[in-house]
Amino acid sequence: MLPDEMFSLLRKLVETESPSHDKAAVDRVGGIVAEEARRLGAQVEIVPNVETGDHVIARFHPSSFVFQPSILLLCHIDTVFPLGTLDKMPWREADGKLYGPGVLDMKSGIVISLAAASAAAAGGGPARPVTLLCTSDEETGSHTSRALIEELAQQSALVLVLEAALPDGSLKTWRKGVGEFTVRVRGRAAHAGGAHAEGRNAIEEMAHQVIAIQKMTDYERQTTLNVGVLRGGTVSNVVPEEAAAEVDVRVMQPGEWERVEAGMKSLKPVLDGTSLEITGVLNRPPMPEDARMKATFERAREIAAGIGMSLTSGGTGGGSDANFVAPLGVPVLDGLGAVGEGYHSEREYILKDSLPERVKLLAAILQNW
Repeated sequence: MLPDEMFSLLRKLVETESPSHDKAAVDRVGGIVAEEARRLGAQVEIVPNVETGDHVIARFHPSSFVFQPSILLLCHIDTVFPLGTLDKMPWREADGKLYGPGVLDMKSGIVISLAAASAAAAGGGPARPVTLLCTSDEETGSHTSRALIEELAQQSALVLVLEAALPDGSLKTWRKGVGEFTVRVRGRAAHAGGAHAEGRNAIEEMAHQVIAIQKMTDYERQTTLNVGVLRGGTVSNVVPEEAAAEVDVRVMQPGEWERVEAGMKSLKPVLDGTSLEITGVLNRPPMPEDARMKATFERAREIAAGIGMSLTSGGTGGGSDANFVAPLGVPVLDGLGAVGEGYHSEREYILKDSLPERVKLLAAILQNW
């Protein structure tokens, strides 16, 4: 795939908006990806999905190998941007940067995957069969795609996730696990002027709980809890009967989710006459920089050095589909995508020159792993 073809495909993907909750929109992007993969010689399978867009699997060179584990490339075709975002945030190029909704997260990763698979084939073929999985619901938690990700990962010798690189181009060799809790408080409604003492203020109770929850943060253990959303009450002259809070949890070390979960479930009401309901789940387990990860990165670094590229590593508190792969014992690397900044904002961009550079890197890994 020539550079002009890559940029043309990227623009087409960006200008085909694909918010996670709009199945028809996500499927339009999936159709573009499937068509391009077939053009490049892949066998394409569409995995039907009722809740969100269909998932797309493209298999490159499957008949050239007999019972050999593949290299799995993970991408997602959904974005956080609603339909109509292009009107105020159009595709554009300025100062060596390409802008547009989803250009960084992660439509450029899709282009890099397709172009690298093509380049590896043109350069003598990949060392292993290559499977590209493009999922439709990563931005909303990968609830319908997780089982498919884990199934294909367990059949693979290596999993490469095409989320964007760190701003300096580093791969991501650790990620925090991501969980969430919902806390609901029930009190008793009453007239704020005529019967204030008879009420039990759910928002007041929630204030006590918010302080207790925030105190579970432990920076030394790399664990954070963030009460990010609060809802409660109806009008100011009624003692609020109900309140609810949404809590984001990030964990890195083994046992931390269990500590936080136990702490959350041990919370008790402070005010008489109020009650708590607490539910939560760990959506993405941690991806630690363990011995396997270090060895995997070192091999990638050696391959990069062989083509004159210097590869570095780092990590982030954010989660990705790589988090699902790490506990399976399968080598995984994240951040093989483009270099840029401004995730999920009107400032989202990639460095134009990073697109062919990352294609070069990924193609080398496919050819030499």
